[in-house]
Amino acid sequence: MSARLAAAATLALLFGATAAFAQDARPLLIGTGPVVGIYFPAGGAICTMMNRAAGAPVCAVVASEGSAANLEALRAKAIDLAIVQSDWQYHAVMASSTDATGGRFETLRAAFSLHGEPVTIVARGDSGIATLEDLKGKRVNLGLPGSTGRVSAEALLAAMGWSLKDLGTVAELAPEHQPSALCNGAIDAYILPTAHPSGAVAEATQGCGARLVPITGAPAERLVADNPFYAFTTIPGGTYAGNPDPVQSFGLKATVVTRADVDGERIYALVKAVFEDFPSFAAQHPAFAGLEPKAMAADGNTAPLHEGALRYYQERGWR
Repeated sequence: MSARLAAAATLALLFGATAAFAQDARPLLIGTGPVVGIYFPAGGAICTMMNRAAGAPVCAVVASEGSAANLEALRAKAIDLAIVQSDWQYHAVMASSTDATGGRFETLRAAFSLHGEPVTIVARGDSGIATLEDLKGKRVNLGLPGSTGRVSAEALLAAMGWSLKDLGTVAELAPEHQPSALCNGAIDAYILPTAHPSGAVAEATQGCGARLVPITGAPAERLVADNPFYAFTTIPGGTYAGNPDPVQSFGLKATVVTRADVDGERIYALVKAVFEDFPSFAAQHPAFAGLEPKAMAADGNTAPLHEGALRYYQERGWR
């Protein structure tokens, strides 16, 4: 981390900064995720917008191991912003998890949410599964025990009033093995929380005509109402072969968070840069398709809004 900070500081000193950022020796640092994931390019898209608006490198991306590592670095003031899953944001605010959130993060503040990571049901075309209720008695992969996918799948079953016994067989395959198991006939469906487009879904839709099953009705409504880290989301029609219609679901959100002590003018400038030219921002990654700017100011966020972000949203009439 120290090497990254030194490099970022060097960039800022070499290229300078606008008057709004003159007091800072380095750009804002955004903790993201592994380079091969979605969070890293998402952070890059945010920085692209801010740097373009400022005419200087006032924002830089830091690769990380993901949400837990980002919260730890944010708390330690090694970074200024972070992309974290909405459930991690919730647990950090509420100190409601035994995971490595370090206890209640009193100064955690929200900036906005990004793409959804909807709970996605992928069913083989000949499985007879078209609705949630059709899963009963079927061979369904719920994911590895303890994984985010497994937690979400079991929460969905509980909201339906089901137990694992209501399924014909419960499989516990990792995401990379699910499409082949579906297409080979070993399972009838799998439940996977993922950002879209997803290779773990495309492989099944292209390989054996798999269909996405909507998650709607009372079970989903109860889950979203009872769990502030969930939000409704839609997988755009045509994202996958053989699935031309939009698919409704719910799930986690990727969220951008910061600390209360990070300068309000800088957070205001970052948020404004993203939303003032939103089409350019949304065009930078396929996962941003269908994002609604006003909803991003609220969905998935349980931490209080940072005052810089709130000020911008108030100017837009979103608060």
